[in-house]
Order: sequence, then structure tokens, then C-alpha cells
Amino acid sequence: MRATVFLSLLASALAQTTPADWKIVKDSKGVCQIAVPPNWEPLPETTGAAVFHDVTTGIAVVTSQAGQAFQPLTATLQKLFGIRKDKLFENSTRRIFYQDKISKHSGDPNAYRASVPGKGGTCSCHVVVLPSIPEETAKKIALSLGPAPE
Repeated sequence: MRATVFLSLLASALAQTTPADWKIVKDSKGVCQIAVPPNWEPLPETTGAAVFHDVTTGIAVVTSQAGQAFQPLTATLQKLFGIRKDKLFENSTRRIFYQDKISKHSGDPNAYRASVPGKGGTCSCHVVVLPSIPEETAKKIALSLGPAPE
């Protein structure tokens, strides 16, 4: 229980410390957004994606699911998705955040998923990066996910 509370507080702290110089990337409907470091390049405005160098080095994608009620993952879904317990960083009514791919070598990417409640639905993002990109950068991108301000 304490570990869950600690991870929840850590996730909240990381989300609140997104650097001011990071770029905002909105999903194709302009409903949800993430922030990416200044050296990442957003793809054309309506895609909801940004890349680092190219899509094989690092990519972050934000989407919105209108009408999809947000809820934590059940134990059955966690098992179905193959989420390791030590890689499920948060599974609460505020956020789902986990690592869904673990790199096996330098050319194999790590991947993170996050979802949060949005306006009339759910906001989601997927961040895929090679191990040369710091894990904290990828996590900070995923934790920046939220509804876009009106």
C-alpha cells in the first residue's frame, strides 16, 4: 500500500515539474495534450505526434477517445495486456501509467502508456523510445498527458 501511495505521489510530482520550455502536442481533435522536450519535433499539426530525430529513435503520440469512460485497469485486463506488476506505476481513478515494452538491447525500444480522464472521454498517450533516450524523459512525456485547456 505504501509503495502504491509513493508511486502515485512520484507520478504527480513528475507531472507537475514538466519544464516550461517543452513543446505542447495536441491530439487531432485538440482535446488532449502532452508535452515533449524542446529537441523533439511535432509532426504536422493534426497528427498528435512528435519525434526525436526520427520515428525509430523516439515517438510520442497523444489521442482522445470521446465517450470512453475512464476507469482503472482490472486485474484481468492487466493480465491480458501482460503488464508486469513492477512496471505498473499507477492504476488509479486519476491515471493509468505503465511500461508496456522493455528493451532487450540498444536497438530495441522501451514503451510507456498513460491514460487520464478527459473532457467527455479519455486521453491516452504512447511513448516509444530507444534506450539511448533517458527513461525519465520518456516517463515525463507520458506523465504530462492531460486534457487540453479550452
